[in-house]
Amino acid sequence: MSELSDHELLDALGVEAKSAKKRARTPREERIIAGFEEIQKFVDDNGRLPAHGEDNAIFERLYATRLDQIRKQAECREVVEELDHQGLLEGASDSAAEILDDIDDGELLSQLGVTEATESDVTVLKHVKPRAEVRAAEEIASRTPCDDFETFKPVFVAVQEELNDGTRQTRPFERKSEIRPGSFFIVGGQKAYVAEMGEVFLDGRGMRDARLRVIFENGTESNLLMRSLQRALHKDEAGRRITDPSAGPLFAGQSDDEDLASGTIYVLRSKSEHPMVVENREIVHKIGVTGGSVEKRIANAKIDPTFLMADVEIVATYELYNINRTKLENILHKIFEAARLDIQISDRFGNPVAPQEWFLVPLFAVDEAVDKIKDGTIGDYTYDVENATLEKRG
Repeated sequence: MSELSDHELLDALGVEAKSAKKRARTPREERIIAGFEEIQKFVDDNGRLPAHGEDNAIFERLYATRLDQIRKQAECREVVEELDHQGLLEGASDSAAEILDDIDDGELLSQLGVTEATESDVTVLKHVKPRAEVRAAEEIASRTPCDDFETFKPVFVAVQEELNDGTRQTRPFERKSEIRPGSFFIVGGQKAYVAEMGEVFLDGRGMRDARLRVIFENGTESNLLMRSLQRALHKDEAGRRITDPSAGPLFAGQSDDEDLASGTIYVLRSKSEHPMVVENREIVHKIGVTGGSVEKRIANAKIDPTFLMADVEIVATYELYNINRTKLENILHKIFEAARLDIQISDRFGNPVAPQEWFLVPLFAVDEAVDKIKDGTIGDYTYDVENATLEKRG
């Protein structure tokens, strides 16, 4: 008896063989699935659901609104249910927007108040700014003539003179920088003076805000929200804050709200077996400044000629604020120049290297130098190698 084929066996068993055909999806269903997959990718990339809110990027707000619409419509849920490996359909919609007949990006964008798109492909919106940022720019641009500018003009003249002589300086604006009455900023290429501040209140996101009267050096003024000024300064690549004439100590155990952490002075001791280091280990110190973690800075010390190709220990650190790290390091190295360690070692390739940041200086002398930097008198002192102390010039 010849062997029966699969079809013949199925016929013998009374089973009708039918080829399973996958149901073709409608264009609308394909569009819903594609939109849902974009939401899934956002969740994979960010580890969270897309959220509403004017401060969020337009794409995130678009995905949040789209997810709300999919959750609300049974037809849409049915289309993507088998694809939902992240449980996105389980959450409740937090949008009060009405259900749309179709999941169309153009209509969803209209819900968000965005009309900049001129093409059907939503990807043309990749440069669209969040509404909050747009509003901040509009408030900054909306200025009126300042009727009493003659009162403020001498203030701007004085600030410029103080910038010229170094009494004041400009610093990058960061979110933690304080905006208060009497503070100066540079935004949109103009000096701005915060003349008045209204009562502080909490906005819809629970953030502190207040209405400001801001005077600009070109004789105009604007009544804008504090957070609008913050956003404008943050987005302006040339945006700066102008320091007060007396910024206070450069170093402190605690920083004020308006201080910007700039880095750390570190003093290291080498564990090298080089004869000169072994003989003077207690006073051979590397003095440097870093903007990051000191621990990370020394992680590869034993393979770095800067650290004498050996492990090091941290013997002192000093946190600093509102100061240029490079200039500060140069000041410290110039003070102790006479005590710079003259040493040459070989790197891991056998090449001779002469590290420049090691000094024959006791730790108490470094402490003294930091104190002089704190009180602003360091320029009056020089390091006396013989007495291992700072001596006043002249």
